[in-house]
Amino acid sequence: MHRPMDEPADGAIPSAVRPHPDEPPGLRPGGPAAAAGTLPDPARVDPAVLAALLARHGWRRRGGAAGRYSRWTPPGASAAAGGATSLLVPGTGAFPDSEDLLGEALTALARSAAPSARDILVSLAVPSDEIRWWREAPEPAAGVGAASWTGAERLHGAARQILLAGALAVRGRAGYHGARHRRRALAALDGVLIGPAPGGRDLTAFVPVETGRPVAVRLHHALHATREAVDYQRATGGMDAFDSAVAAGVSRELTEAVVALVRGSEGAGIALEWAPAAGTPDGCPARPEPVEFSPGDLPALRRAGARYLRDEPAVPVRITGAVVRMRRSGPRGAGIVRLRVLAGAEVPHVRLELDEEAYRIAGHAHLVGLPVRVEGRLESRGGFRRLTRTSQVVPVQVDDAERDRLMKSLQENVDHFEEACTGE
Repeated sequence: MHRPMDEPADGAIPSAVRPHPDEPPGLRPGGPAAAAGTLPDPARVDPAVLAALLARHGWRRRGGAAGRYSRWTPPGASAAAGGATSLLVPGTGAFPDSEDLLGEALTALARSAAPSARDILVSLAVPSDEIRWWREAPEPAAGVGAASWTGAERLHGAARQILLAGALAVRGRAGYHGARHRRRALAALDGVLIGPAPGGRDLTAFVPVETGRPVAVRLHHALHATREAVDYQRATGGMDAFDSAVAAGVSRELTEAVVALVRGSEGAGIALEWAPAAGTPDGCPARPEPVEFSPGDLPALRRAGARYLRDEPAVPVRITGAVVRMRRSGPRGAGIVRLRVLAGAEVPHVRLELDEEAYRIAGHAHLVGLPVRVEGRLESRGGFRRLTRTSQVVPVQVDDAERDRLMKSLQENVDHFEEACTGE
């Protein structure tokens, strides 16, 4: 009876690394693995999670002692290739030398030239859901790199837009978000790491489970709802499916992002994989199907985006804000005021037109370092940055610290008030 080539005759678990290169070509400063910090602590690595990540990224299992260890080789490596790096992963963390073997396996990953090795290290260091985008772009002309560069830029931009659309949908369901919730949505993406693939046609985002899983879950539902709504529109001509898809997180921001991903390509797609360490979220399949779009989907997506923009209603609000700019055409009459929003709406600034008396109240409030409170309707036109039908403009008392901060803002923006006073 012959033993497998990688199983020793005496039954001992062999070294995790074959061979062990002298220099680590896989880790580079500023890359995804570097961003996650140093190598993960072997004591905190679950061998089952490592094995699941290796399988996900195309590493091949090539034998091992059942229940004790498994040997893995990188994608494309031949079993007969003696110079190929291989990893030895213990079956569980219960063996006395499991931690040592995991440490050797992690070091081998850091030294591996396989691009997927960096992605695996990131997922081990920070348990993350992985979102991958790809574009099927025409081959650039021989000797010309501009097309490839442009395609990579489009891929990065569209990926950022799609992540932001998912984060906005977590903050609230709307056909059009505009400037609402944008600051908090961007803050929710602070921990996301990006790992580009060679060639600029693929891009992977690592979304930390602890802070970003709601975004990944919402994107999963929203992207599939978008695909279904597009299919319905192309089959029937009706847009009703896009209306109901808002409940799943679909919005103008998402449809525009998908348009940006597909435009100029022969097709594009998004795939999502859950972090093995965290398991499958409720209401989601363990292995979500990739969502793909083609240039033929663009008319439906554009129509949906225009529909969302047109149909999103104005929102009645009561805003407290600090006056940061005032302007009118003469020394008397109505004028335009810009407020930095402190409370009442999830937007950073709003612009409103006030009659002469309300304009005077806003100016005096700012001169003494007080914010104002105003009621009105936050209009979707302009991205929910305009307040109309304003009323009840009154100064609001604040504590000394906030008052000092507002007075400092006045000093920094005094030129705008000089313009207002001179009527320029």
